[in-house]
Amino acid sequence: MECGATAEQVRQVLETLGSAGVRAQVQDGAEALHILAPHASKALKPDRLETMGGVRKVVPITSPFKLASSDSAPGRTIVDVRGVKVGGPGLALVAGPCGVESRDQLFATARYVAEAGVKLLRAGAFKPRTSPYSFQGLGLEGLKLLEEARAEFDLGIVTEATELETFDAVERTADLIQIGARNMQNFALLKRAGRSEKPVLLKRGPSATLEEWLYAAEYVLSEGNRNVILCERGIRTWSDHARNTLDVSVVPAAKALTHLPIMVDPSHATGRRDLVIPCARAGVAAGAHGLLVETHCQPEKALSDGPQALLPSDFLQLVHQCRAIHAVLREATVPTGLAF
Repeated sequence: MECGATAEQVRQVLETLGSAGVRAQVQDGAEALHILAPHASKALKPDRLETMGGVRKVVPITSPFKLASSDSAPGRTIVDVRGVKVGGPGLALVAGPCGVESRDQLFATARYVAEAGVKLLRAGAFKPRTSPYSFQGLGLEGLKLLEEARAEFDLGIVTEATELETFDAVERTADLIQIGARNMQNFALLKRAGRSEKPVLLKRGPSATLEEWLYAAEYVLSEGNRNVILCERGIRTWSDHARNTLDVSVVPAAKALTHLPIMVDPSHATGRRDLVIPCARAGVAAGAHGLLVETHCQPEKALSDGPQALLPSDFLQLVHQCRAIHAVLREATVPTGLAF
């Protein structure tokens, strides 16, 4: 739309799109308001809209990812999670145990996470596990403990929604709702997340292609939630030296296709404590906007994913090293006038 487009002109465009059966979304840009209308070209010719008052131009989105595509946004999306700007100039860090096990365990971990200057605490109250006999989380009690930890340590809460039945409870507690790898193609859950006002962290499925991952994000975006963060967490390959294989190359590949911010989870990608820090460094060097890391005050006693949880000292090392790498990349520029 034109910079001076009136509310009435916007309404008329939306009405025209709606009468043609097109669902549209309004997005405020830095310079002007944009109306995103996936598949509008199938229902209307561009000149039908270009002649309307307040319309500056009609730009076809050729990507199959109509809302996730870089073409659909004037710049990179920055998702604000309780003051942490994911996709902004800083490195967003999220850390904590795999699951909430007890008040003492959660608070002990939250304390040193906060002391390291990390502003977002991750921990699952509901835990989808491979075995039905494994620890499944504390459920609603876990959510209460997360709320207490937020109040005590001034941390934003990142926790997973695993099913429609408990989504509302998770939504009330979480500052960032995680959709786990196993649920990347749970389309009903994705649509519910798309109707939430809370930002969403969407993990890549264990065997998902980049295209399938972006289509999953499209499900969330198409319901109106523009605050989506992608998270690479390793994919299944033939390798047996790690839990999964961290696909570092998907970070720049995704950044070329989408405006959404991208994080890396080196903990689930490797499943081994000794591999987490090197892979975290690689993710930052590849251009990730942030990291999602598991750390536990006593990993040897953890009820889930203990072997991949960083010790407090290792966690502090990761924070220091990854922030340093990120700072170098931000400052590194090629002097003007040089040719290669």
